[in-house]
Amino acid sequence: MLDVKLQIGCLLVVLYFNAEYMKDTLQKKLPCNGYFDAILIIAPWAIVFDGITAWTVNHMDKVPGWFNMICHALFFILMDMLTIAIFLYIIRMTIGINSATMRFMLMLPGIVSIALIILFMDELYYIKGRTTNYSMGNSVYVCFASLFLHFLIIFGVILIHRKTIEKKNLFGIIVLMVLALGVLIAQLIFPEILMTSVVPAFTVINLYVNFEDPALRRLQNYNANMVTGFATLVENRDNNTGGHINRTREYVRIILDSLWLHPKYRLVLSRDYVMHVLDAAPMHDIGKIATPDHILQKPGKLTAEEYEIMKDHAKIGGEIIEKTFSDLDDPDYEKIAYEVARHHHEKWNGTGYPDGLSEEEIPIHARIMAIADVFDAISAKRCYRDAMPLEKCFRIIEEGAGTDFDPDLVDLFLGKKKEIIAYYNQSKKTDSDL
Repeated sequence: MLDVKLQIGCLLVVLYFNAEYMKDTLQKKLPCNGYFDAILIIAPWAIVFDGITAWTVNHMDKVPGWFNMICHALFFILMDMLTIAIFLYIIRMTIGINSATMRFMLMLPGIVSIALIILFMDELYYIKGRTTNYSMGNSVYVCFASLFLHFLIIFGVILIHRKTIEKKNLFGIIVLMVLALGVLIAQLIFPEILMTSVVPAFTVINLYVNFEDPALRRLQNYNANMVTGFATLVENRDNNTGGHINRTREYVRIILDSLWLHPKYRLVLSRDYVMHVLDAAPMHDIGKIATPDHILQKPGKLTAEEYEIMKDHAKIGGEIIEKTFSDLDDPDYEKIAYEVARHHHEKWNGTGYPDGLSEEEIPIHARIMAIADVFDAISAKRCYRDAMPLEKCFRIIEEGAGTDFDPDLVDLFLGKKKEIIAYYNQSKKTDSDL
């Protein structure tokens, strides 16, 4: 039992967090993160087989050689599978995984590592140490090399995208990587310490506390629902049922998805950035709460004086977000929400409002919002006119490239015409069913 006391302790810790996560997630019916679920499933088994192999190498006179080899193979494979799951989880948390092809390419080094581990298992041998026996061989080297490779790639991703990763996420990931690499280096230098089980245990604790705590996720969902509800109430003042909020958010998402493939914007993006922009999109017209009803609901064209009052909603929206969100303890989201609300009517040529910004002076999320907002404004029926035909709407966006809109973003938007049309038709059907 003394051979496996560390593994038993780590296993109990992991099982405790597993139970807490499952209980709270099921009770509150929260959505699950597939990669974190995989980590929770694999981690205890990796620790179990770490403990079994720690015992079998010290009792080889009592266990068959084939049993010892199978247990080692399962331990190495489980550690590699855990590494793949951690790698995918952190990549998704930082820069996102936007396609099945990307996910497969990220998994490929780990898959190759597992194949090599199986191939080299018959070369496994055991060394008698001063305090404990331990295994060595090519399969051991491949397993540890895979761990180092994946963690080094994560460090590279963090270094490249450090400016776009939310600070609390960045700190949690760095702490996890430093401890994991520290344990691996210590294990290689002092192979007798057999402390690999610390890696899956600390991974579960770190990810649970920093990212997956159900209480934290419930609060985030509550905040998101509150923001959307508030924005919908504001939209209802101009006889809109909230469809504008949902549609513009979806158009923003479509443009953001396209940005992953554009070399100019790839380094700007992270999962947190994308989620912040999507969560900020419903707040873009929040300043209309201060616009008088007779202007907001006027069925005809606004006078010059009325239009000037209407334009104030962008400036007022930014001010409302500054005052309302200042205590959210999420400065990145607050900044993005503020800039989306204040600057979504700025134009690429500098003739927009309220600040007359031009080109890349306008934050990219505000430039994205501008396209989504105008496209929905002209493609949806309003109290003062009917919806324009979709082809005409696309033509207006195209003609505005380089004057009203960022030309690169317009190209990306127009490149998604089929997806936009499919969503538009679906949303129109949904609205008619209500």
